[in-house]
Amino acid sequence: MSSEKPIVLVIGATGQTGRYIVADFERDPGDVRLRLAARKKADVESMRAAGKDAVHFDLDDPETFPFALAGVDRLYLLTGYSVAMLVQSKTVIDAARKAGVRHIVHQGIFGHWDCSDAHFAWHLMIEKYIEASGIAWTHLHPNVFMENLLTFLAPRGGKVTSFLGGQRVGWIALKDLAAVAAVVLRQGPERHAGRDYWLSPEVLTGAQVADILSDVLGTEIICEEQSPDVLARMVAESGAMEKNYAEGAVEFMRQVGNGQMGYIGTVRDDGPFLTGRASTTLRQWAIENRESLLRVSGHQRSGL
Repeated sequence: MSSEKPIVLVIGATGQTGRYIVADFERDPGDVRLRLAARKKADVESMRAAGKDAVHFDLDDPETFPFALAGVDRLYLLTGYSVAMLVQSKTVIDAARKAGVRHIVHQGIFGHWDCSDAHFAWHLMIEKYIEASGIAWTHLHPNVFMENLLTFLAPRGGKVTSFLGGQRVGWIALKDLAAVAAVVLRQGPERHAGRDYWLSPEVLTGAQVADILSDVLGTEIICEEQSPDVLARMVAESGAMEKNYAEGAVEFMRQVGNGQMGYIGTVRDDGPFLTGRASTTLRQWAIENRESLLRVSGHQRSGL
């Protein structure tokens, strides 16, 4: 039996979740060898210059897969926010079989098996394809990312906008998702094969989110409830999201708002069982990210 350390390949190493996973491994490398994948060649060269094992990996170009996957034992699979995630995932999984990958850790969604929202259904189809591949698998099911409050859910103009009809949703900090991913990747299939891990430590309404942000930022933030139809128009006008995926996101808002996807407002937190520490609350996250929240909300420190 080889004494070489198992190679862990992290797709999207320069992305939001990937950066946290890399940082977690830097604190605790474990008994594995980390290989980082990025789509942009400039990012690959930058990581290599920093002494990291980095490879070019473009989800839309299967010709980049063989070299990146050669010798890999464990794969962290994360795809883009478009309908292309289906073919991307299939071709990566097929290539992983050819390369002899033993364990796929997939970042999915907090979804129920019979959901009809399109982008949730795509993730569930990907999970079933992974399971049918014969490769050991672990599925991670994060709920809404707290980091969305720094982007499209940012508290601009003194308000956060919700399209969920006042319903509660679960929240998870990306660093906690990454910590779980790192544990699973370090320990491998012997501990985690065939396991689903759910990551939704806290549930809040839009109004409760606004109250927390008001307290932390020291300025009044209100929650403005809007119809999913308003979101549909906003997304169409902005062109910021691929059409099919955007339609799925709007349908998600409708189904949460009408109670069809009420499980989104469920506390189900496997994180502490794996990491040995409590998950981050939204208040804690907001305190840690206060300066960034102030910037995106348009409030200057001098004005507080």
